[in-house]
Amino acid sequence: MVDVLFYFLAAVTILGALSVAFSKNIVHSAFGLMGSMLGIAGFYGYMSADFLMVTQLVVYVGGIIILVLFAVMFTGEIRDIENSNKQINLLWSLPFIAALSGMIIAAEGKVNFVTKMTKLHNSSTVKAIGDALLTNYLLPFEVVSLLLFAVLLGAVYVARKHKSDLR
Repeated sequence: MVDVLFYFLAAVTILGALSVAFSKNIVHSAFGLMGSMLGIAGFYGYMSADFLMVTQLVVYVGGIIILVLFAVMFTGEIRDIENSNKQINLLWSLPFIAALSGMIIAAEGKVNFVTKMTKLHNSSTVKAIGDALLTNYLLPFEVVSLLLFAVLLGAVYVARKHKSDLR
């Protein structure tokens, strides 16, 4: 059962990534990106990293993909296939992909992976991550929050500056 789940998640992730790379329609590429990120979230769940799984779902699948789709829908010219996801030198990339895949497969065959999951774990990581963020890593956590707040203020300032230039 564990192997079937792994191969299913791998197929979802790889097919989504191939859809992003080879689709000529940017909306299809966005949905392929969503599928690939859902597969990655599944891998996080597979490895019992529930906090990372939920973060992947909320931030990337829920936030970034919706942002990309809104940007695509509100931009009129991007729906035209000529202006969308151009594939340049596709034939030149295939030997590179084959060589890189061969190197990865060869390296994977030479490395002895000592961790092999034979059953699914049911332990939660949220409490441990929360305790670590609010005890040992409180200062970096607060510095990052101040940095994100400064970025938000800068974005609002830049957006308001452009609005006043239009008047």
